Amino acid sequence: MKNLPQKVRSKKLSSKVDLTAMVSVSFLLIIFFMVVGELAKPKIIDLSLPQKYDDEIWRDVITCGHIDPNRIVTVLLDDNNKIITYSGLFFSPIKEPTKVGYGNNGIRKILFERSNLIREYSAAMGRPKYGPIVIIKPSKKSNFKNLVDILDEMAIGKIDTYTIVNEFTPEETQLLASN
Repeated sequence: MKNLPQKVRSKKLSSKVDLTAMVSVSFLLIIFFMVVGELAKPKIIDLSLPQKYDDEIWRDVITCGHIDPNRIVTVLLDDNNKIITYSGLFFSPIKEPTKVGYGNNGIRKILFERSNLIREYSAAMGRPKYGPIVIIKPSKKSNFKNLVDILDEMAIGKIDTYTIVNEFTPEETQLLASN
């Protein structure tokens, strides 16, 4: 027998694949999409805005005893960082309209003083948990920064009940125009 040529057998390659790099990339992608998803969420402030109100209905609600006018503080925002505030209702104010600015000696001081007076009054009336109700009225001339600043003042002053109303009475419009 002659030497027959032997069949050349090919080497079997290892069938194992190293997936370490693939796992690392997949974890990086997961982390990336989690971070992007978190950053894409809008940052908002929760506000409870009232329904559009009519002055006659508002007066009826207050005169029927549903809201104590002694607890109401109105803050009017105008251009050039101008703030006018009064206590009570415009047609029967407890404290006359006052022009103030932002900061420690401005609106913050007034809100602290009024808040303390209202809480003392409420405690004397047998309702110690009742605090001030602040009505914020930004004019069309005021800017967004002023609105954010006044909302910050509400948080600093620990005022729980406040609302933003975008309608002015004719008297309030005249008051803003005169100052």
